[in-house]
Amino acid sequence: LALRRSVRNFKDTPLTLTSVSQLIWSAQGITNMQGHRTSPSAGALYPLETYVIAGKVDGLPSGIYQYLPGSHEFKNIKIGEFQNALCKAALNQSPVRQAPVTILISGVFKRITGKYGKRGIQYALIEAGHAGQNILLQAVSLDLGAVPIGAFHDQEISNLMDFTVDETPLYLIPVGVPK
Repeated sequence: LALRRSVRNFKDTPLTLTSVSQLIWSAQGITNMQGHRTSPSAGALYPLETYVIAGKVDGLPSGIYQYLPGSHEFKNIKIGEFQNALCKAALNQSPVRQAPVTILISGVFKRITGKYGKRGIQYALIEAGHAGQNILLQAVSLDLGAVPIGAFHDQEISNLMDFTVDETPLYLIPVGVPK
């Protein structure tokens, strides 16, 4: 906790697939047989989705991947280089372009509003904060740097990710080896 700082400059060094897997698990990984996860969720409804936008990961082609908590696997959404488009959507913030990986957290509010009404949206946003902090702390433990980013054009991110109208981008977290 004492070492956690926002890191905005990264070396041009790939991350290992093991590190990326550990980072994404820290956000939404399954922790027991009942399906509970590393981040708390109101009513255990889990309205969050997590994605990896990989630029330079040893053993993982550049592209967009969705994390599947149940099997602890990455599902390929798109292959290709998406750092520049993601950076543009994030108001040209350089960490998004520099980082070998950016983790995206999104919310599917209907998973939680059915039980909690409009208050469920607030719960999902709180949960995104929990998941984001887990990623930031896990990055420190792996000797990596990360920075939370909330300033971006929602629709541009949604278009890049091919989100349906039910999914909303909430958080970007570029991660890499600090300069």
